[in-house]
Amino acid sequence: MSRSLPYGRQEICDGDVEAVVEALRDELITQGPRVERFEAAFADHVGAAYAVAFSSGTAALHGAAFAAGLGPGDEVLTTPLTFVASANCALYVGATPRFVDVDRDTWNLDTSAASAAANGAVRAVVAVSYAGLPVDLKPLDAVRDRVTVIEDGCHALGGHRGGAPVGGAGGADMTAFSFHPVKAMTTGEGGAITTEDPELARRLRLFRTHGITREGTRPGSDDGPWYYEMQALGFNYRITDLQCALGTTQLVRLDAWVRRRNDIAARYRELLAGDDRLELAPAAPEGSLHGYHLFPVRIRAGAAARKLGFERLRAAGIGVQVHYIPVYRLPYYRDTLGYAQDECPAAEDVYAGLISLPMFPAMSDADVDWVVAELGTALQ
Repeated sequence: MSRSLPYGRQEICDGDVEAVVEALRDELITQGPRVERFEAAFADHVGAAYAVAFSSGTAALHGAAFAAGLGPGDEVLTTPLTFVASANCALYVGATPRFVDVDRDTWNLDTSAASAAANGAVRAVVAVSYAGLPVDLKPLDAVRDRVTVIEDGCHALGGHRGGAPVGGAGGADMTAFSFHPVKAMTTGEGGAITTEDPELARRLRLFRTHGITREGTRPGSDDGPWYYEMQALGFNYRITDLQCALGTTQLVRLDAWVRRRNDIAARYRELLAGDDRLELAPAAPEGSLHGYHLFPVRIRAGAAARKLGFERLRAAGIGVQVHYIPVYRLPYYRDTLGYAQDECPAAEDVYAGLISLPMFPAMSDADVDWVVAELGTALQ
């Protein structure tokens, strides 16, 4: 049997299965008590006042755009080196994404440049912690009086900047997380927003449930206890009790998994340190912790060498990926929306040789050694 390795994979134990089965046997398998329990546990884990769970990370970002009050005429700054949801969340509410180049030293959004560009119609910044490296939010403090700062922390769950967990107090106005199966922990599909602001939390909960609420309503004299109101145009972005049962048991192992991801990254770095053909993704600064959802490397020889290396690694059974094609290059943005193709040279330089190596906690040291050996052969 030939050997193979995906780029990412969830880890499910018997306790996870038992928790989901127990939830299935309960009277409520959605809109039940496990959702609030998971939200409370998650908020506590990252040090946030509130966590609002959604059906996906994309739904969470959509909710954040709504809670921020974004709409037509507003502009949202973000990085091109990200999954499309970071930009699409602006389009979903009628706002306009604008791309700011990455910092060549971190591969994250250049938040100093974003702060300088945040004038006029700019009402929000979606700052992505790419690959799990917590993005530097400090330069955005200068514009927080007029701009909502949303961190897309979907890669960085379990990481921290200067000892402060991503998603906790002192970070962004709202932080988005994803619980897709290749992320640091999973609910199957799912996501969450954390925030310190009770009004943002209220708007997030309203949005994920069709804009319908029983809280704060004023029933007329002829109305009874069934009364509810639709106060906004929301969506059905609810997460189920089944998913939250899984998320609650997964959360217990999150820190151990992130430590293992960092161990794997350290081994990659040690084994690849002398290979001049590669530029390794930036490490976390002293005092911070990388989430390592991904372990990207850049093949210095560029696009042609990357394509050949990618094909050879896939043929060897190693499930490499490319994260990501710059968003403005995608046909919808390029052709339908007319986005320029030459405004982010640093992102283009990184993308030209970009490739993501396998990264998940169940990898053994021998797996890492095999990937490195095959990569060396693939680049010859």
